[in-house]
Amino acid sequence: MINYRRHRREIERMYEDRATISRHAPVKDPDTKETKQVLQPVYEDKPCKLSQTGLPRNGQSEAQNDIRFDAKLFIAPELEIKQGDIIAVTRAATGQVETFSAGKPFPPYSSHQEVYLTAKEWA
Repeated sequence: MINYRRHRREIERMYEDRATISRHAPVKDPDTKETKQVLQPVYEDKPCKLSQTGLPRNGQSEAQNDIRFDAKLFIAPELEIKQGDIIAVTRAATGQVETFSAGKPFPPYSSHQEVYLTAKEWA
């Protein structure tokens, strides 16, 4: 039989990065009474592990060079992450912040969840 608490504790020992998860929510402007979609943090500074799933892909055109980068985020299973959430991951080793868009999350395991991420950048 698997000791899930111990299994989770061992997985979380690998969490060296920190994530802030944000999503768009309707916010009503009190002055104009207009409702706009505003990006708001849902979870801040959560321990996680960012893992590379593939090499960056280039999308060179005459006007610009798009770079797509896929990654996988390992994070606590009780956090509700939705497709389209914006996830900013601060890397422990460098302090660099990388921003991703979340794909549809795989149903969480009892010890962790895995979320596929996509980054779009310009070179």
